[in-house]
Amino acid sequence: MDLRIKTSDYDMPREVADYLDEKIDSIQKLLAGDAATARCEIELGRGVGHSQQGDVWRAEIIVHRGGERHVATATGESMNAAIDVAKDEILQQLKKEKDKNTSLARRMGTR
Repeated sequence: MDLRIKTSDYDMPREVADYLDEKIDSIQKLLAGDAATARCEIELGRGVGHSQQGDVWRAEIIVHRGGERHVATATGESMNAAIDVAKDEILQQLKKEKDKNTSLARRMGTR
């Protein structure tokens, strides 16, 4: 899988990079056969335009697979929390697409 990581106004520490690698592995497992041709773009940084107090971190994951594009954006109190929410959202989208394709293949096979 082609992996592209971009940081905006943020110097990513090694701990966050290792944590992100663990989360990307779960996306690669779900892509399985499409992982060789898929592209995953990740943008991490400080959220802009929020009226909330404290640090607000933003994570965005975009997965390009074939002609499909799946996008998940999340904010959190810490970078790890934002990564977790975005990863869960993108996995939900990918599973939904996979279930839809499997169901369609089964219906077409019975005809």
